[in-house]
Amino acid sequence: MSEAAKFGMQELRGEMSFEVDMRRYTTWRAGGIAQRMYQPADLEDLQNFLRQLPAGEPLIAVGQGSNLLVRDGGLRGTVLLMVGALAELRQHGDQMLYAQAGVTGAKLARFAAMNNLCGAEFFGGIPGTLGGMLAMNAGCYGSETWQKVKRVQVLTRTGELLERLPQEYEIGYRHVQLSAASEEFFVGAWLHFEQGDAETARQEMKALLEKRNASQPLDLPNAGSVFRNPPGGHAAKLIEGCGLKGKRIGGAQVSEKHANFIVNVGEATAADIENLIEEVRATVLQQTGVDLHPEVRIVGEKNI
Repeated sequence: MSEAAKFGMQELRGEMSFEVDMRRYTTWRAGGIAQRMYQPADLEDLQNFLRQLPAGEPLIAVGQGSNLLVRDGGLRGTVLLMVGALAELRQHGDQMLYAQAGVTGAKLARFAAMNNLCGAEFFGGIPGTLGGMLAMNAGCYGSETWQKVKRVQVLTRTGELLERLPQEYEIGYRHVQLSAASEEFFVGAWLHFEQGDAETARQEMKALLEKRNASQPLDLPNAGSVFRNPPGGHAAKLIEGCGLKGKRIGGAQVSEKHANFIVNVGEATAADIENLIEEVRATVLQQTGVDLHPEVRIVGEKNI
């Protein structure tokens, strides 16, 4: 009997796990235990899973875990692991690509370049999967995900597959919200790019990655930028101006290389990271009057 069948589900082809250490699935390498994790075999299998999921079951979709902090008390319910599952990526007409939610930014950028499309290079600098990028309108170097989106595929909690247009969402800086109240998960998107030259796109990707490697602490576990940039300003400059570079709580430290990164310098707990986020935010507010808003998603239960 499969693990999914033990959970009361039938005819599933994916992988169900129990008591999963989320440190393995988040780029901060910190956090607690998830009750259950399901990695679907494909989109059809995910639909079948959702149709059988109890209505009150807490559910969270995770890609590479690159913008996520799971508290030390862990997660109740089920984690949907999209990376390695929803991985379809193909050309759709001359200037469109269709990509599923588990496709990484790096793979999307390389595939576009191989097909002589330009404008996808910035995706290579985002450490995550398309599902997460859609959910938060991820971006870097002046470009954002939803600038490229023509339409998206979503699944409802009951497994219904829908297509939606950008105008159905409220889209802003690191913010995406469906106008209608509904719990849905991004599972794919059609993205539009301009015709270009593969070599030019590759050189642009190389330049962006070199810039990223030079400015970001990629040698230590991190979750990318912790705070959104405030209007007309930069979170990193504010944090550095408050003398917080190198500030440490437990195993969590404000990066010496980039002040808007918090790095795990050794066995950091999720509480260490969250406490440091709160201290940085409070200090910047006190000294500058600017209230920085985290762009990382914090989920789960605190240890009591």
